[in-house]
Amino acid sequence: MAIDFRRLAVAAAGFSTFLHLYAPQALLPELAREFGVSAAQISVMITASTLAIALTAPFTGAAADVLGRKRLIMAAMFAVTVPVLMETVAAAPGTLIFWRFIEGLLLPPIFTVVLAYVGDEWPPAEVVGVAGLYVSASSLGGFCGRLVPGIIGDVAGWRYAFLAIAAIGLAGAIVVATKLPREKRFVRSEGFLASGRQMLRHLRNLQLMATCVVGFGVLFNFIAIFTYVSFRLAAPPYNFTPSLLGAVFFTYLVGAVATPWTGRVVMHYGRRTLMIGVIAVWLVGLALLLASPLALILIGLSLCAGCGMLCQATSTGYVTASANEGRSSAIGLYVSSFYVGGSVGGVAAGALWSAAGWWGVVALSAAVVAMMGMIVILVWSAKPVRR
Repeated sequence: MAIDFRRLAVAAAGFSTFLHLYAPQALLPELAREFGVSAAQISVMITASTLAIALTAPFTGAAADVLGRKRLIMAAMFAVTVPVLMETVAAAPGTLIFWRFIEGLLLPPIFTVVLAYVGDEWPPAEVVGVAGLYVSASSLGGFCGRLVPGIIGDVAGWRYAFLAIAAIGLAGAIVVATKLPREKRFVRSEGFLASGRQMLRHLRNLQLMATCVVGFGVLFNFIAIFTYVSFRLAAPPYNFTPSLLGAVFFTYLVGAVATPWTGRVVMHYGRRTLMIGVIAVWLVGLALLLASPLALILIGLSLCAGCGMLCQATSTGYVTASANEGRSSAIGLYVSSFYVGGSVGGVAAGALWSAAGWWGVVALSAAVVAMMGMIVILVWSAKPVRR
């Protein structure tokens, strides 16, 4: 069977992006101890990147609508290795947070534009499947971004862990540079002003705006749960090391297995029905996180990871189907909402962790998932309306 190098390059972009984004998560308890700061303070490393992404994603989409796809993707993938390398020599938490913010600024040109590339270059019937492959690779990248630093952090220290992440990310950039073809169906925008007008038109698309709110909730929950579960499991009675905390993210592989099937399930049952079922299962997974036995916590994390990835794959496909112009800016708007959710989730969960502990974090996440379900039930249609 011949290898589809376009799909391989799309997968490499997704893998590399989320490898970078979540690299500190398994190291957070160790970094908090080394620098003598609280869980909420060191978790700003994650929030800084998600905030930077939220701020720049819409403008990245507009730039891609003007400049083209591959050039922007490739430049960002090579550039993002620089702040990661600078993190290896950081001497204070503030310096780490600064470079994490710079890292976040460079990530939207990768995933925002890749999703727009998929929407342009594949037939509509295949878009959800390719988006599912992208999300699957992203989940694998997110898993490796936790596992690899956790193992290397235990063996050689957190600085070498970040060095390894930089090297893997550089390899992904080389794959994209050599295997992703230049876009063929891309229609260049008339300019940044025209792209801005497209963005304003997107704001009148109710289906698109509802999907952006769902995206907000997806990353809100991922950041809240998968950041603070590290502190829960690093504390008694579990006392997990960085390696064990990294291994916990094997639960992410549930998403990697499930998301390639998203396209077929959507074609058979429809997006709305799939999302309602997935959100119901997600709430069950959150409930299991309140149990004490480690096995139940891991099952709960697996359900949360799988359901979150399915929601993300379905939502991104819905965005590209809802917008028949300026897809980069539409994806940029969605991604901005997604990462605003991650930033708010990190801050809100940090406050509840300090005030109420793990129960507070889980209760907050359940409320947000329930809100997502109501939006899907009340607003989403079986077939998105193009405007």
